Amino acid sequence: MTMYKPPHPGEFIQEVYLAPNALSCRELSSKLNVAPSTLNRILKGSSGISPEMALRLSKALGRSPESWLAMQDAHDLWQVKQKLDLHDVMRVQFKAA
Repeated sequence: MTMYKPPHPGEFIQEVYLAPNALSCRELSSKLNVAPSTLNRILKGSSGISPEMALRLSKALGRSPESWLAMQDAHDLWQVKQKLDLHDVMRVQFKAA
């Protein structure tokens, strides 16, 4: 079952980790050993989670790196599904072996 509009990982980080724990972007970026601007772009949703960032988030916040990447993939796929018209894409018919 596909989730309706999966959240961007940055939104998830804000709501689950930063806001409830009064943790700032600057504090978390320091723990992640990245520039505050890098984390800020993720928190605003203008950048996605890379495999490298997934590893950093996994160590700093918990959750597996795979779960961070899956969250990003779910968000990206939902976004593309809203815009992409597949009407002219045709199914390939394969010959039976």
